[in-house]
Amino acid sequence: MLATEVRDPGVGLVTVTRTKVTGDLSLTRIYWTIIGDAAERKKTAKALERATGFVRHLLAERLSLRRVPEVKFIFDESVAAQARIEEIIQEIHAEEAARTVDAAAADAPAAEAPVAPPCEDEPK
Repeated sequence: MLATEVRDPGVGLVTVTRTKVTGDLSLTRIYWTIIGDAAERKKTAKALERATGFVRHLLAERLSLRRVPEVKFIFDESVAAQARIEEIIQEIHAEEAARTVDAAAADAPAAEAPVAPPCEDEPK
């Protein structure tokens, strides 16, 4: 619906990560995320807020309910947290790999400098 029927250019490439509906079907929370910085996120949040009424209208057309739930769009913080955790794990692996290489280099015998043969002009 968001990708094909909402015509607001501010919505962009929104990924709906999950939805929750209250037990009495009075409210639905739509969790979303995007790829981008904080400014892009803010712009998209405003666009989704503008599109809330239209999305609710589309739901009314598709659902056989006496009362259509209110729609609330919520940015899904868990995706950003998962990405940060993945970053930390990658950093730990990189540090372990660097430590392993350093340890292997320290354990390897140092190559001795080549000794030049004595000159023939030198007295023996």
